[in-house]
Amino acid sequence: MEESAKKTKQKMGENRSGSFMKELLSGSMVTEKIILKNLWYVLLLTLLAAVYIGNRFHAEKITRETARLQREVKELRAESLATSADLMYISRQSEVYKLVKERGLDLEELKSPPYRLIVERK
Repeated sequence: MEESAKKTKQKMGENRSGSFMKELLSGSMVTEKIILKNLWYVLLLTLLAAVYIGNRFHAEKITRETARLQREVKELRAESLATSADLMYISRQSEVYKLVKERGLDLEELKSPPYRLIVERK
């Protein structure tokens, strides 16, 4: 009797392994047993993957924006230096005198230095 019980257990084990392979290959195991049993876990992993992908795109967008703004700052700084150099050149006394003569303004250059008025308070 013991031998017949062992044989039936072995046959059931073979049937189970055979049915396991059959379920695995047919896809019913994956869809019914694994997915449905862990549906909330799969949904959580899907949500986390979507958030991760969205975060990655957002970080790349911010990086591109930062690089663009840094290039713009460099260009504006160079333009500012060029403009200030031009203004310093134009504001020299000889250049101002030349511009006044070119535009025909009736201004004259001072021959004596300016003096200071001192007012005493009582």
